[in-house]
Amino acid sequence: MQLWMIRHAVAETAGPGVEDAARELTEDGKAKLRRAVRGLRALDIRFDRILTSPWKRAVQTARQLAPVAAGPPITTDLLTQSPRAELLALIAERSDPTAVVGHEPWLGELASWLAFGDTRHGEALIIKKSGMLWLEGTAVPGGMQLRAAIPPRLLRAIG
Repeated sequence: MQLWMIRHAVAETAGPGVEDAARELTEDGKAKLRRAVRGLRALDIRFDRILTSPWKRAVQTARQLAPVAAGPPITTDLLTQSPRAELLALIAERSDPTAVVGHEPWLGELASWLAFGDTRHGEALIIKKSGMLWLEGTAVPGGMQLRAAIPPRLLRAIG
């Protein structure tokens, strides 16, 4: 299977009185993400399924991926915490190209678990906002290969 891990786009700054889960994308973040999606289209990258964190900025990011998605995003609380077996089972339910939209450090931990069999090396995989990792293989610990780390700047330049 092909798995794309996408960090949410640039969001409002966290601060006192601002609930983290309610933070929205900034206008600049939305604009940069639109250009990144054009880059995905130019590369002919499409997702049959998008799994997303229910946090507002992730859902907004997942919805903006509509031009390259076969259907609406599916929300799961499993993307708001360190990865565990239930998340791998959800990802592995289908072998179609899948995108996972979420947050750091959990995306890095997930990628590390899938590629190296251990979540402790997640900080070594840097995913910038609107950036993505492309993995291919079987969605089990150590069962995937990291094919590419694509910074958002590159996607925007392609689009």
